[in-house]
Amino acid sequence: MEQFREMRRKRQQLSEEESINILQKSTAGTLALLGDNDYPYAVPISYVYMNGTLYFHSAMSGHKVDAIRKCDKASFCVIEQDEVHPEKYTTFYRSVIAFGRIQIIEDEAEKSEKARMLGNRYNPNQEEALQKELEKGLSRMLMIRFDIEHLTGKEAIELVRHNKKTEF
Repeated sequence: MEQFREMRRKRQQLSEEESINILQKSTAGTLALLGDNDYPYAVPISYVYMNGTLYFHSAMSGHKVDAIRKCDKASFCVIEQDEVHPEKYTTFYRSVIAFGRIQIIEDEAEKSEKARMLGNRYNPNQEEALQKELEKGLSRMLMIRFDIEHLTGKEAIELVRHNKKTEF
């Protein structure tokens, strides 16, 4: 397993539980891959999180798919809060970055299961409509699995201080 650097500002680091909670609540993030000519390629994407793994869907081809096939290392960033305070020259933020290995799901049963899970996340309780959508489009899409190896979350120091005050 890879060695990941520790966060420099440890007081601002979120717990693993808080970081996972952000992944569970949020609906989109930015997937970063090694793209063409080894330029970083970052793409906004919707996802679903389950048990240490992120799942995405994709077209059958394109820059993202080529990058995944070329290199299985990736990172994924979610910003939960981004509140600019111009008078203080700062931003009150909370964000999470996941590092891990990414792959295209080849198993058809797993692909179908994860596509259904993603569909239910964004359109819950619509089983009949989801079934029709999957029958129509599953053969023309990919499902992607991102196994998280390292997860780190961080918040603005102002939020850390505010949370400490409200604890007492």
